[in-house]
Amino acid sequence: MMQLLNSSASNFWSSLDALLAWEASSEDRIETTVKKIIADIRREGDSALIAFTNQFDRREVSSAIELEVPHHRLQSAFDGLPADGQRALSTAAARIRSYHERQTQGSWSYVEADGTMLGQQVTPLDRVGLYVPGGKAAYPSSVLMNAIPAKVAGVKELIMVVPTPDDVMNEWVLAAAYLGGVDRVFTVGGAQAVAALAYGTETIPTVDKIVGPGNIYVATAKRIVYGVVGIDMIAGPSEILVVSDGLTNPDWLAMDLFSQAEHDEDAQSILVTWDAAHAAEVQASIERLLPLQPRQEIIRTALTNRGGIIIVRDAEEAAKVVNYVAPEHLELSVAEPQTWLPMIRHAGAIFMGRYTAEAVGDYCAGPNHVLPTARTARFSSPLGVYDFQKRSSLIYCSQEGASQLGEIAGTLADAEGLSAHAASARYRIIGK
Repeated sequence: MMQLLNSSASNFWSSLDALLAWEASSEDRIETTVKKIIADIRREGDSALIAFTNQFDRREVSSAIELEVPHHRLQSAFDGLPADGQRALSTAAARIRSYHERQTQGSWSYVEADGTMLGQQVTPLDRVGLYVPGGKAAYPSSVLMNAIPAKVAGVKELIMVVPTPDDVMNEWVLAAAYLGGVDRVFTVGGAQAVAALAYGTETIPTVDKIVGPGNIYVATAKRIVYGVVGIDMIAGPSEILVVSDGLTNPDWLAMDLFSQAEHDEDAQSILVTWDAAHAAEVQASIERLLPLQPRQEIIRTALTNRGGIIIVRDAEEAAKVVNYVAPEHLELSVAEPQTWLPMIRHAGAIFMGRYTAEAVGDYCAGPNHVLPTARTARFSSPLGVYDFQKRSSLIYCSQEGASQLGEIAGTLADAEGLSAHAASARYRIIGK
Protein backbone atom coordinates (compact mmCIF):
# COMPACT_ATOMS: atom_id res chain seq x y z
CA MET A 1 0.00 0.00 0.00
CA MET A 2 2.64 2.55 1.06
CA GLN A 3 5.52 3.20 -1.29
CA LEU A 4 8.78 1.62 -0.13
CA LEU A 5 11.97 3.63 -0.58
CA ASN A 6 15.52 2.61 0.29
CA SER A 7 18.24 5.20 0.77
CA SER A 8 20.80 2.86 -0.78
CA ALA A 9 19.04 3.04 -4.16
CA SER A 10 20.71 5.22 -6.77
CA ASN A 11 17.46 7.10 -7.47
CA PHE A 12 16.50 7.53 -3.81
CA TRP A 13 16.52 11.33 -3.62
CA SER A 14 14.63 11.80 -6.86
CA SER A 15 12.09 9.21 -5.69
CA LEU A 16 11.75 11.10 -2.40
CA ASP A 17 11.17 14.33 -4.32
CA ALA A 18 8.40 12.63 -6.28
CA LEU A 19 6.81 11.38 -3.05
CA LEU A 20 6.90 14.85 -1.49
CA ALA A 21 5.64 16.71 -4.57
CA TRP A 22 2.56 18.79 -3.94
CA GLU A 23 1.46 22.03 -5.55
CA ALA A 24 -0.30 24.65 -3.43
CA SER A 25 -1.67 26.56 -6.41
CA SER A 26 -5.38 26.55 -7.11
CA GLU A 27 -7.05 25.88 -10.43
CA ASP A 28 -7.71 28.83 -12.73
CA ARG A 29 -11.43 28.18 -12.39
CA ILE A 30 -11.26 28.48 -8.60
CA GLU A 31 -9.15 31.62 -8.72
CA THR A 32 -11.54 33.27 -11.17
CA THR A 33 -14.50 32.44 -8.93
CA VAL A 34 -12.75 33.74 -5.82
CA LYS A 35 -11.71 36.99 -7.50
CA LYS A 36 -15.33 37.61 -8.54
CA ILE A 37 -16.56 36.95 -5.00
CA ILE A 38 -13.98 39.35 -3.57
CA ALA A 39 -14.89 42.04 -6.10
CA ASP A 40 -18.61 41.68 -5.30
CA ILE A 41 -17.97 41.97 -1.55
CA ARG A 42 -15.86 45.09 -2.08
CA ARG A 43 -18.51 46.66 -4.27
CA GLU A 44 -21.73 45.60 -2.57
CA GLY A 45 -20.75 44.87 1.03
CA ASP A 46 -23.42 43.28 3.19
CA SER A 47 -25.83 42.64 0.33
CA ALA A 48 -23.28 40.49 -1.50
CA LEU A 49 -22.29 38.78 1.74
CA ILE A 50 -25.91 37.84 2.42
CA ALA A 51 -26.44 36.62 -1.13
CA PHE A 52 -23.35 34.38 -1.08
CA THR A 53 -24.22 33.06 2.38
CA ASN A 54 -27.72 32.10 1.26
CA GLN A 55 -26.38 30.56 -1.94
CA PHE A 56 -23.50 28.51 -0.57
CA ASP A 57 -24.79 27.68 2.91
CA ARG A 58 -28.44 27.06 1.98
CA ARG A 59 -29.77 29.71 4.34
CA GLU A 60 -32.50 32.35 4.22
CA VAL A 61 -30.84 35.39 5.74
CA SER A 62 -32.64 38.66 5.03
CA SER A 63 -30.63 41.09 7.18
CA ALA A 64 -26.96 41.35 8.07
CA ILE A 65 -27.96 41.55 11.73
CA GLU A 66 -28.86 37.87 11.52
CA LEU A 67 -25.24 37.00 10.67
CA GLU A 68 -23.85 37.93 14.09
CA VAL A 69 -24.04 35.48 16.99
CA PRO A 70 -24.95 37.20 20.29
CA HIS A 71 -21.97 37.05 22.64
CA HIS A 72 -23.99 35.41 25.43
CA ARG A 73 -24.62 32.54 23.03
CA LEU A 74 -20.94 31.53 23.31
CA GLN A 75 -21.13 30.98 27.04
CA SER A 76 -24.43 29.15 26.76
CA ALA A 77 -22.79 26.78 24.26
CA PHE A 78 -20.03 26.04 26.77
CA ASP A 79 -22.53 25.63 29.62
CA GLY A 80 -24.48 23.17 27.47
CA LEU A 81 -21.57 20.80 26.91
CA PRO A 82 -21.40 17.58 28.94
CA ALA A 83 -19.24 17.82 32.04
CA ASP A 84 -16.38 15.83 30.54
CA GLY A 85 -16.47 18.04 27.47
CA GLN A 86 -16.24 21.18 29.58
CA ARG A 87 -13.29 19.72 31.49
CA ALA A 88 -11.45 18.64 28.36
CA LEU A 89 -11.94 21.95 26.56
CA SER A 90 -11.08 24.02 29.66
CA THR A 91 -7.95 21.97 30.39
CA ALA A 92 -6.79 22.24 26.79
CA ALA A 93 -7.38 26.00 26.81
CA ALA A 94 -5.45 26.41 30.07
CA ARG A 95 -2.49 24.41 28.77
CA ILE A 96 -2.40 26.31 25.48
CA ARG A 97 -2.57 29.63 27.33
CA SER A 98 0.19 28.63 29.77
CA TYR A 99 2.51 27.65 26.93
CA HIS A 100 1.90 30.78 24.88
CA GLU A 101 2.30 33.12 27.83
CA ARG A 102 5.96 32.09 27.79
CA GLN A 103 6.27 33.46 24.25
CA THR A 104 5.42 37.04 25.07
CA GLN A 105 8.00 39.61 23.99
CA GLY A 106 8.34 43.03 25.55
CA SER A 107 9.74 46.29 24.26
CA TRP A 108 13.42 46.99 24.91
CA SER A 109 15.99 49.74 24.52
CA TYR A 110 19.54 50.70 25.42
CA VAL A 111 21.41 53.99 25.71
CA GLU A 112 24.86 54.52 24.23
CA ALA A 113 27.60 56.53 25.91
CA ASP A 114 26.75 59.73 24.05
CA GLY A 115 23.05 59.54 25.00
CA THR A 116 21.77 57.99 21.78
CA MET A 117 18.94 55.57 22.52
CA LEU A 118 18.09 52.59 20.32
CA GLY A 119 15.43 49.97 20.86
CA GLN A 120 12.30 48.21 19.75
CA GLN A 121 8.66 48.79 20.65
CA VAL A 122 6.48 45.70 20.56
CA THR A 123 2.74 46.25 20.14
CA PRO A 124 -0.17 43.87 19.49
CA LEU A 125 -2.29 43.99 16.35
CA ASP A 126 -5.49 45.97 16.80
CA ARG A 127 -7.95 43.56 15.20
CA VAL A 128 -7.58 39.98 13.91
CA GLY A 129 -9.95 37.80 11.90
CA LEU A 130 -10.16 34.09 12.70
CA TYR A 131 -11.56 31.80 10.03
CA VAL A 132 -13.09 28.55 11.34
CA PRO A 133 -14.33 25.79 9.01
CA GLY A 134 -17.97 24.76 9.31
CA GLY A 135 -20.18 22.03 7.94
CA LYS A 136 -18.54 18.60 8.00
CA ALA A 137 -15.28 20.04 9.33
CA ALA A 138 -15.67 21.51 12.81
CA TYR A 139 -12.51 22.00 14.82
CA PRO A 140 -12.84 23.59 18.27
CA SER A 141 -9.15 22.82 18.79
CA SER A 142 -8.28 25.21 15.95
CA VAL A 143 -10.33 27.94 17.59
CA LEU A 144 -8.28 27.61 20.78
CA MET A 145 -4.97 27.38 18.92
CA ASN A 146 -5.63 30.59 16.97
CA ALA A 147 -7.60 32.65 19.48
CA ILE A 148 -5.56 32.12 22.63
CA PRO A 149 -2.15 33.30 21.34
CA ALA A 150 -3.86 36.34 19.80
CA LYS A 151 -5.37 37.28 23.13
CA VAL A 152 -2.14 36.54 25.01
CA ALA A 153 -0.42 38.91 22.57
CA GLY A 154 -2.92 41.61 23.54
CA VAL A 155 -5.03 41.80 20.38
CA LYS A 156 -7.83 44.21 21.19
CA GLU A 157 -10.57 42.66 19.06
CA LEU A 158 -10.81 39.14 17.68
CA ILE A 159 -13.47 38.57 15.01
CA MET A 160 -14.41 34.97 14.23
CA VAL A 161 -16.17 33.90 11.04
CA VAL A 162 -17.64 30.42 10.71
CA PRO A 163 -20.05 29.09 8.08
CA THR A 164 -23.23 27.42 9.33
CA PRO A 165 -24.64 25.38 6.43
CA ASP A 166 -28.39 24.80 6.79
CA ASP A 167 -28.27 27.08 9.87
CA VAL A 168 -26.51 24.39 11.92
CA MET A 169 -24.09 25.74 14.51
CA ASN A 170 -21.44 23.59 16.13
CA GLU A 171 -21.72 23.98 19.89
CA TRP A 172 -18.11 22.90 20.49
CA VAL A 173 -16.82 25.64 18.19
CA LEU A 174 -18.90 28.29 19.95
CA ALA A 175 -17.78 26.97 23.35
CA ALA A 176 -14.15 27.16 22.24
CA ALA A 177 -14.73 30.74 21.08
CA TYR A 178 -15.99 31.54 24.58
CA LEU A 179 -12.90 30.05 26.24
CA GLY A 180 -10.58 31.63 23.67
CA GLY A 181 -11.84 35.14 24.31
CA VAL A 182 -13.34 35.75 20.86
CA ASP A 183 -15.07 39.14 20.82
CA ARG A 184 -17.51 38.83 17.90
CA VAL A 185 -18.72 35.88 15.82
CA PHE A 186 -20.31 36.03 12.36
CA THR A 187 -21.88 33.03 10.65
CA VAL A 188 -20.30 33.50 7.25
CA GLY A 189 -17.68 31.44 5.47
CA GLY A 190 -15.84 30.83 2.23
CA ALA A 191 -14.01 33.40 0.12
CA GLN A 192 -16.77 35.88 0.92
CA ALA A 193 -15.88 35.80 4.63
CA VAL A 194 -12.20 36.36 3.88
CA ALA A 195 -13.08 39.30 1.62
CA ALA A 196 -15.36 40.79 4.28
CA LEU A 197 -12.57 40.61 6.86
CA ALA A 198 -10.02 42.09 4.48
CA TYR A 199 -12.08 44.95 3.06
CA GLY A 200 -14.93 45.32 5.54
CA THR A 201 -18.67 45.60 5.00
CA GLU A 202 -21.32 47.66 6.75
CA THR A 203 -21.49 44.95 9.43
CA ILE A 204 -18.12 43.20 9.52
CA PRO A 205 -15.14 45.43 10.35
CA THR A 206 -11.81 45.25 8.55
CA VAL A 207 -9.03 43.40 10.31
CA ASP A 208 -5.24 43.63 10.25
CA LYS A 209 -4.56 39.91 9.85
CA ILE A 210 -6.52 36.77 8.95
CA VAL A 211 -5.64 33.40 10.49
CA GLY A 212 -7.20 29.96 10.53
CA PRO A 213 -7.66 26.97 8.21
CA GLY A 214 -10.09 26.58 5.33
CA ASN A 215 -10.76 24.85 2.02
CA ILE A 216 -9.17 25.68 -1.32
CA TYR A 217 -11.50 28.67 -1.84
CA VAL A 218 -10.56 30.11 1.54
CA ALA A 219 -6.84 29.48 0.95
CA THR A 220 -7.04 31.11 -2.48
CA ALA A 221 -8.85 34.13 -1.05
CA LYS A 222 -6.26 34.51 1.71
CA ARG A 223 -3.49 34.45 -0.88
CA ILE A 224 -5.23 37.11 -2.99
CA VAL A 225 -5.93 39.52 -0.11
CA TYR A 226 -2.44 39.15 1.35
CA GLY A 227 -0.83 42.57 1.32
CA VAL A 228 -4.11 44.30 2.11
CA VAL A 229 -4.06 42.30 5.34
CA GLY A 230 -1.58 39.88 6.83
CA ILE A 231 -2.23 36.13 6.84
CA ASP A 232 -0.81 33.27 8.87
CA MET A 233 0.16 30.94 6.02
CA ILE A 234 -1.12 29.06 2.99
CA ALA A 235 -1.25 25.61 4.49
CA GLY A 236 -0.89 22.41 2.51
CA PRO A 237 -2.12 18.93 3.42
CA SER A 238 -1.28 17.61 6.87
CA GLU A 239 1.96 15.65 7.25
CA ILE A 240 3.65 13.32 9.72
CA LEU A 241 7.08 11.73 9.61
CA VAL A 242 7.82 9.06 12.20
CA VAL A 243 11.37 7.95 12.95
CA SER A 244 11.47 4.59 14.72
CA ASP A 245 14.46 2.70 16.04
CA GLY A 246 12.55 -0.56 15.71
CA LEU A 247 11.54 -0.94 19.34
CA THR A 248 8.18 0.85 19.36
CA ASN A 249 4.96 -1.17 19.19
CA PRO A 250 4.13 -1.31 15.45
CA ASP A 251 0.40 -0.91 16.18
CA TRP A 252 1.14 2.44 17.83
CA LEU A 253 3.07 3.61 14.80
CA ALA A 254 0.40 2.46 12.37
CA MET A 255 -2.18 4.50 14.27
CA ASP A 256 0.15 7.51 14.35
CA LEU A 257 0.42 7.32 10.57
CA PHE A 258 -3.38 6.99 10.33
CA SER A 259 -3.87 10.06 12.53
CA GLN A 260 -2.71 12.37 9.76
CA ALA A 261 -3.83 10.29 6.80
CA GLU A 262 -7.45 10.51 7.98
CA HIS A 263 -7.49 14.30 7.49
CA ASP A 264 -7.86 14.06 3.71
CA GLU A 265 -6.72 12.13 0.66
CA ASP A 266 -3.73 14.45 0.10
CA ALA A 267 -2.31 14.06 3.62
CA GLN A 268 1.15 12.54 3.90
CA SER A 269 2.39 9.87 6.33
CA ILE A 270 6.00 8.67 6.25
CA LEU A 271 7.87 6.12 8.36
CA VAL A 272 11.68 6.24 8.51
CA THR A 273 13.65 3.38 10.09
CA TRP A 274 16.91 1.51 9.70
CA ASP A 275 15.24 -1.77 10.76
CA ALA A 276 13.73 -3.44 7.68
CA ALA A 277 12.03 -6.16 9.73
CA HIS A 278 10.38 -3.51 11.89
CA ALA A 279 9.17 -1.71 8.76
CA ALA A 280 7.49 -4.90 7.64
CA GLU A 281 5.83 -5.25 11.06
CA VAL A 282 4.43 -1.72 10.83
CA GLN A 283 3.14 -2.45 7.33
CA ALA A 284 1.42 -5.58 8.68
CA SER A 285 -0.18 -3.53 11.46
CA ILE A 286 -1.42 -1.04 8.87
CA GLU A 287 -3.08 -3.80 6.84
CA ARG A 288 -4.69 -5.31 9.93
CA LEU A 289 -5.90 -2.11 11.59
CA LEU A 290 -7.01 -0.13 8.54
CA PRO A 291 -10.32 -2.01 8.00
CA LEU A 292 -11.30 -1.07 11.56
CA GLN A 293 -11.05 2.68 10.94
CA PRO A 294 -14.26 4.66 10.27
CA ARG A 295 -12.34 6.83 7.77
CA GLN A 296 -10.54 3.92 6.19
CA GLU A 297 -11.16 4.96 2.58
CA ILE A 298 -9.62 8.38 3.13
CA ILE A 299 -6.68 6.81 4.97
CA ARG A 300 -6.17 4.18 2.29
CA THR A 301 -6.14 6.77 -0.49
CA ALA A 302 -3.69 9.01 1.38
CA LEU A 303 -1.33 6.15 2.22
CA THR A 304 -1.46 4.78 -1.31
CA ASN A 305 -0.94 8.11 -3.08
CA ARG A 306 1.43 9.92 -0.73
CA GLY A 307 2.46 7.51 2.03
CA GLY A 308 5.96 6.11 2.26
CA ILE A 309 8.19 3.76 4.25
CA ILE A 310 11.86 4.72 4.00
CA ILE A 311 14.65 2.32 4.92
CA VAL A 312 17.84 4.17 5.79
CA ARG A 313 21.33 2.99 6.76
CA ASP A 314 21.44 4.45 10.27
CA ALA A 315 20.22 7.19 12.61
CA GLU A 316 22.46 9.81 11.03
CA GLU A 317 20.95 9.20 7.62
CA ALA A 318 17.46 9.23 9.14
CA ALA A 319 18.17 12.75 10.46
CA LYS A 320 19.34 13.78 6.99
CA VAL A 321 16.05 12.58 5.52
CA VAL A 322 14.09 14.40 8.23
CA ASN A 323 15.84 17.70 7.48
CA TYR A 324 15.25 17.26 3.77
CA VAL A 325 11.54 16.54 4.22
CA ALA A 326 11.12 19.31 6.85
CA PRO A 327 7.89 17.71 8.11
CA GLU A 328 5.00 19.47 9.75
CA HIS A 329 4.89 16.84 12.51
CA LEU A 330 7.97 14.80 13.47
CA GLU A 331 7.77 11.89 15.86
CA LEU A 332 11.10 10.70 17.26
CA SER A 333 10.02 7.25 18.45
CA VAL A 334 13.47 6.36 19.71
CA ALA A 335 15.17 5.51 22.99
CA GLU A 336 16.87 8.85 23.66
CA PRO A 337 15.08 11.50 21.60
CA GLN A 338 16.87 14.42 23.29
CA THR A 339 20.13 13.33 21.68
CA TRP A 340 18.54 13.82 18.27
CA LEU A 341 17.70 17.49 18.74
CA PRO A 342 21.12 18.84 17.68
CA MET A 343 20.69 16.92 14.40
CA ILE A 344 17.17 18.19 13.63
CA ARG A 345 17.06 21.57 11.91
CA HIS A 346 13.76 21.54 10.05
CA ALA A 347 10.46 20.42 11.61
CA GLY A 348 7.25 22.18 12.60
CA ALA A 349 6.77 20.30 15.87
CA ILE A 350 8.92 17.53 17.37
CA PHE A 351 7.21 14.81 19.41
CA MET A 352 9.82 13.08 21.52
CA GLY A 353 9.75 9.48 22.73
CA ARG A 354 7.58 6.43 22.28
CA TYR A 355 4.77 7.69 24.51
CA THR A 356 4.28 11.05 22.76
CA ALA A 357 1.59 10.71 20.14
CA GLU A 358 1.23 13.55 17.66
CA ALA A 359 -2.50 13.62 18.46
CA VAL A 360 -1.88 15.13 21.93
CA GLY A 361 -0.22 18.06 20.18
CA ASP A 362 -3.31 18.59 18.06
CA TYR A 363 -5.47 19.10 21.12
CA CYS A 364 -4.03 19.69 24.52
CA ALA A 365 -0.24 19.44 24.98
CA GLY A 366 0.09 23.23 24.80
CA PRO A 367 2.26 24.15 21.80
CA ASN A 368 0.40 25.42 18.76
CA HIS A 369 -0.90 22.93 16.19
CA VAL A 370 -0.85 25.51 13.37
CA LEU A 371 2.40 24.42 11.72
CA PRO A 372 4.32 24.93 8.48
CA THR A 373 3.62 22.31 5.79
CA ALA A 374 4.95 21.39 2.34
CA ARG A 375 8.59 21.72 3.42
CA THR A 376 8.13 25.30 4.58
CA ALA A 377 9.45 24.34 8.03
CA ARG A 378 12.82 25.11 6.41
CA PHE A 379 12.00 28.79 6.90
CA SER A 380 8.74 29.01 8.88
CA SER A 381 7.66 28.44 12.46
CA PRO A 382 4.52 27.38 14.34
CA LEU A 383 1.84 30.01 14.91
CA GLY A 384 2.54 31.88 18.12
CA VAL A 385 2.12 35.05 20.11
CA TYR A 386 4.77 36.69 17.93
CA ASP A 387 2.42 36.38 14.91
CA PHE A 388 -0.01 38.77 16.58
CA GLN A 389 2.57 41.40 17.48
CA LYS A 390 4.47 43.90 15.40
CA ARG A 391 7.75 45.62 16.15
CA SER A 392 8.71 49.27 15.64
CA SER A 393 12.37 50.34 15.74
CA LEU A 394 13.20 53.15 18.18
CA ILE A 395 15.96 55.66 17.40
CA TYR A 396 16.73 58.75 19.49
CA CYS A 397 19.85 60.76 18.73
CA SER A 398 21.50 63.01 21.27
CA GLN A 399 23.20 66.12 19.89
CA GLU A 400 26.58 64.40 20.08
CA GLY A 401 25.21 61.21 18.56
CA ALA A 402 23.64 63.15 15.69
CA SER A 403 27.05 64.59 14.85
CA GLN A 404 28.83 61.25 14.87
CA LEU A 405 26.13 59.39 12.95
CA GLY A 406 25.62 62.33 10.59
CA GLU A 407 29.24 62.11 9.41
CA ILE A 408 28.88 58.37 8.73
CA ALA A 409 25.47 58.67 7.08
CA GLY A 410 26.63 61.59 4.94
CA THR A 411 29.62 59.66 3.61
CA LEU A 412 27.50 56.60 2.78
CA ALA A 413 24.78 58.75 1.18
CA ASP A 414 27.39 60.43 -1.04
CA ALA A 415 28.57 56.99 -2.13
CA GLU A 416 25.01 56.14 -3.16
CA GLY A 417 24.48 59.43 -4.95
CA LEU A 418 21.67 60.55 -2.63
CA SER A 419 22.54 64.15 -1.93
CA ALA A 420 19.39 65.01 0.03
CA HIS A 421 20.08 62.14 2.39
CA ALA A 422 23.60 63.42 2.91
CA ALA A 423 22.48 67.00 3.51
CA SER A 424 19.71 65.92 5.93
CA ALA A 425 22.21 64.00 8.04
CA ARG A 426 24.91 66.74 7.91
CA TYR A 427 22.55 69.59 8.90
CA ARG A 428 22.63 68.16 12.44
CA ILE A 429 26.39 67.95 12.77
CA ILE A 430 27.61 70.31 15.47
CA GLY A 431 29.37 73.31 13.97
CA LYS A 432 28.00 72.90 10.45
